[in-house]
Amino acid sequence: MATKPMHLAWFMNFTPDEWREPFGQGGSPWDGRFYIEMAQTLERACFDYIMIEDKLMVPQTYGGSRDIALKNAMMVPKHDPAPLATAMGMATSRLGVVATMSTMAYPPFLLARLCSTIDSLTRGRFGWNIVTSAEDLAAKNFNMDKLPLRETRYEMADEYLEVVNKLFASWDADAVVLDRENGIYVDPSKVRTIDHSGKHYQVRGPLNTVPSPQQKPLYVQAGASPRGRDFAARHADSIISVASGVKEMKAFRDDIRLRAEKIGRDPDEIKVLFCITPTLGETEFEAREKYKRQLSSEHFIIDTLSSLSAITEIDFAQFELDQPLPEKLVTNGESGTLDKFQQWGSGKTLRELVVDGGGGLVSSVELIGTPDQVAERMGEVMAEVGGDGFLITTPVLRVSRRYLAEVADGLVPALQKRGLARTSYKHELLRDTLREF
Repeated sequence: MATKPMHLAWFMNFTPDEWREPFGQGGSPWDGRFYIEMAQTLERACFDYIMIEDKLMVPQTYGGSRDIALKNAMMVPKHDPAPLATAMGMATSRLGVVATMSTMAYPPFLLARLCSTIDSLTRGRFGWNIVTSAEDLAAKNFNMDKLPLRETRYEMADEYLEVVNKLFASWDADAVVLDRENGIYVDPSKVRTIDHSGKHYQVRGPLNTVPSPQQKPLYVQAGASPRGRDFAARHADSIISVASGVKEMKAFRDDIRLRAEKIGRDPDEIKVLFCITPTLGETEFEAREKYKRQLSSEHFIIDTLSSLSAITEIDFAQFELDQPLPEKLVTNGESGTLDKFQQWGSGKTLRELVVDGGGGLVSSVELIGTPDQVAERMGEVMAEVGGDGFLITTPVLRVSRRYLAEVADGLVPALQKRGLARTSYKHELLRDTLREF
């Protein structure tokens, strides 16, 4: 059993909430109030942060059409995460809020300015989930025919991070002096241009925003490929991952920590959080029945496959559900997600791959049972992995107040009584909260 608290975060997106199920919310969360209440619930449960995923296109890979995505509300509609993160952050006082923003879509100056602004509005609790985007359909919305190759995207992202870090440092932390007597708001000697001229970006600077409470946002990343792991180990404060079982979880975390050490970073500064989709009930039997109902839902298979098709740009509608995949698939999209899903060599049918792990796209380890049973298992897993915590979500990222209550009022108290989750916040800034233990 783990002997120290684990970090807890939540992975969601600004799309329809759980709208089909009997205890759903109706599917119209667009004024943000439902998700603001969600953030307040997670703050009550002392989560580190809530992260909003994002995509920049209407999917049309599955079946070669937009129809399934639109009819099932899978990855569309999807609203911009940055305003929602601001609203959630201003409605809370300690919970971190993390928004996904693509290096493809934002010029570095614009992104740095936006991050600085939100970090000020949330009083130092903003994080940026760094993505390069992995869909040619998204590229077509930004004056491109298709994405660069993955290796080029990471090369561009490394330079992008160099630029934004220079921009965040273009004002000294004490540049604002507010000297009323001499009429000086900003000390000009503490603000400077960055004059960056690189292979992919040319930015003069400086930022035109004051230094935010964290100076720069918390950096979150989800690199799975070797190149992605290098990028995450170099830049990220928190890394999110989906693994296939405890052995793979430990191997991933150990690998990230080794990569960080090799470039001179303290690996304890990087918190690796593994995605999980716990199924909770008052009894283990009830939880397992709920799990079976979820997997047997008429929509579950299609929702999962259409989502997977969108992020890998492989049309899974072309394959027989009750046959193994005919070949090992490759993609210029999210390769880590694809590799985890297809389990090449397992002999499983496509249907079995979908249900494996309760929708294996976002489930690192099976967690089914009462809150006490699941909390006990989470502690055992963390003890074997070595840290650092979990990123809770649902198989297709939809959420209801019922599920939130099961986690916040059932699972979290079971973790807290075992000393596995914090019972109060000790810090104001998100980066400090994440490095508390």
